[in-house]
Amino acid sequence: MSGRSVGDVVAELSSAQKPSAGTPAYSRFVNRRIGRYLAAGAFLAGRTPNQVSLSSGFCSLVGIVLIATVEPSLPLALAVTALLVLGYALDSADGQLARLRGGGSPLGEWLDHMIDCVKIVLLHSAVLISLYRFDAFSNELVLLVPLAYLCVSAVMFFGLILIDQLRRRHGGAKGNVRGDSVLKSLLIAPSDYGVLCLVFLTFGRPTVFTTLYGALLAANLLFLLAAIVKWYKEMATLQPAARAAEVNS
Repeated sequence: MSGRSVGDVVAELSSAQKPSAGTPAYSRFVNRRIGRYLAAGAFLAGRTPNQVSLSSGFCSLVGIVLIATVEPSLPLALAVTALLVLGYALDSADGQLARLRGGGSPLGEWLDHMIDCVKIVLLHSAVLISLYRFDAFSNELVLLVPLAYLCVSAVMFFGLILIDQLRRRHGGAKGNVRGDSVLKSLLIAPSDYGVLCLVFLTFGRPTVFTTLYGALLAANLLFLLAAIVKWYKEMATLQPAARAAEVNS
């Protein structure tokens, strides 16, 4: 590690990035780049990917706790957004750091997924708690929006994890096989967790926030329905693992 600068490590990471195909715009153009610098700094500081993952979870958790416990305002919106964005960037940095160090581990993959799952569940729960506690709207039906978003996000997360495992087990095609198109990255941007983080910039203005938050919910519901149709068709073409092994032998 001696003699290497952050710039040297960043350049090395830039040449060893995951494929961009199928990656939403924020993650592709912003989050990975921020994560690259964080990963380089962590590498030079001798940190491990799991330590970076825990830092990511801590930043996200602090932001989520603030959402649930502090009355919405502009200062809160800025603080929450900064914490969520930093947590998401560190989530990218842990994987990049793992590749830089020669590859990840089952423990690292498990930890990363567990933190992501907890983050998804708690974030939307915190929004629900905030809307209820601080009585931003007279119509209680607005409380169904974060509840619905929680359901959509949890199902999407589980579906992505399950489909990846089934592909590995039954010899299906790997994910991210779509073309490397900037237009596609922009079209699927509403599905990006980073875009959700940025919406919290409006958290001090309840009407604006819930409008944007609800719009993201609607977009993600459409993406989920489309994904379920695609996954169903893909799974219908896969053979059981034992039969697939016989065919390939």
